[in-house]
Amino acid sequence: MSILFLMLFVSAVWFFIDGYLRWPAEAKRHEVFAPLAEELIAAGQAKDAKDPAVTRAWERLARERDWPKTVPKPRTAGDLTGQRVTGWVFFVWAAGFAGWVAWNHTRSVRAEGDWVTGASGERVHLDSIVEMDRRKWADKGIAYAIYEEGGKRRRLTLDDHKFLGCEAIILEAEKRMAARAAATPAAAAPAGDAQAG
Repeated sequence: MSILFLMLFVSAVWFFIDGYLRWPAEAKRHEVFAPLAEELIAAGQAKDAKDPAVTRAWERLARERDWPKTVPKPRTAGDLTGQRVTGWVFFVWAAGFAGWVAWNHTRSVRAEGDWVTGASGERVHLDSIVEMDRRKWADKGIAYAIYEEGGKRRRLTLDDHKFLGCEAIILEAEKRMAARAAATPAAAAPAGDAQAG
């Protein structure tokens, strides 16, 4: 999760630096470069702005003014707006993702005695769990405890990637289900014997 946040945040910073610092500075340098190139072309000393004579003249000027020697590109207001908007989009995504992660850290799945409290605050008695759906366990670390409450079957999500300790809850619930299943035929047997007699 932290890698995704870093990717979004670093992308935002990159676009902000271009949109608010690098490209505006480059646009100002281009305002100096363009007349220099036009002057050399008009004087017949260069064919176009990419001519080596223009590049050499620019490098001399850049050295004098302590500017980067790379020939500046024209950066329009639209270019700057595009970089800035993209930076803000990445920043909002990064902030939203960080908020979502922080919110998830306020949630928990925990067991206290015979009770399990789910991520949404639901309380489930371990003995009310009648089935464990582990289809997503191997790939995603998610299991669903099916429990009965008020005559209805409900589902408790146990996500071991988000909430450590879910596996212990699953094992305890499965142990209790197995114990109930083993006890049921034994309890039913005397009743059957009594009927037969």
